[in-house]
Amino acid sequence: MDGRRDHRTLEALGLARAPRDHPLGYPGVWPPESGLLAGDLLLPLDRLTHPGRSPVLAVGSNASPGQLRYKMAVLGITSPIPMVRTRVTGIDVGVSAHVSRLGYMSASPVDAPGAARELFVIWLDDEQLAAVDATEPNYDRVALPAPRFRVELENGEPLDGVFSYVNRHGVLDNGRGSPRSHPGQRPLITELLAASTALRRLFGATPEEFVARARSDVRLCERGTRLLAEENRVTHSGLEHLRAS
Repeated sequence: MDGRRDHRTLEALGLARAPRDHPLGYPGVWPPESGLLAGDLLLPLDRLTHPGRSPVLAVGSNASPGQLRYKMAVLGITSPIPMVRTRVTGIDVGVSAHVSRLGYMSASPVDAPGAARELFVIWLDDEQLAAVDATEPNYDRVALPAPRFRVELENGEPLDGVFSYVNRHGVLDNGRGSPRSHPGQRPLITELLAASTALRRLFGATPEEFVARARSDVRLCERGTRLLAEENRVTHSGLEHLRAS
């Protein structure tokens, strides 16, 4: 490799680990700045908007270059993906109310008027968009309309709207009827197991046991998902109505 690009590899930047291979590290390491994901490289961007591509708000592992690289590589897609840091108002990051067969509890966007988060928008061409859609079987892609949801680029320019993925199972409740925030995988799983004897029977007493059992048994993941609803841990994200828009 050209020595000038050696320092731009995902490995050199500490961005290579994919949450699918390291579930307790979900959602993975996000880049510190905008960049162009090109195979094993994260290169500087020459612009922040990309006409002809679809802007997709990433609230979980879709902002992990290692995860994105895997999703594209498994389908033989080699075209680069612009990843742009944005400031998003009106959206927060909740917890999907399903147990992923990859061994983690995924992030999911929730309606949060007034909340502001630093998140990534990934700009996908049609082939890439279809590929990411196919990796989100528990989600529906919806449009988040502006100005209700404000997505502002690093230069202060607002986008007219973006897509995001809304979970079909709802999101986890905070105990007061509202969506809870995602604190990171290990503390989340530790808390969920401590609060539910039934969940411990299914998945064990530690995050490591949870991951190992979930990754080896799709039906167990389905049982865990049903249990979350049965124990009244689930609420709406507030974004469900956008499916019909």
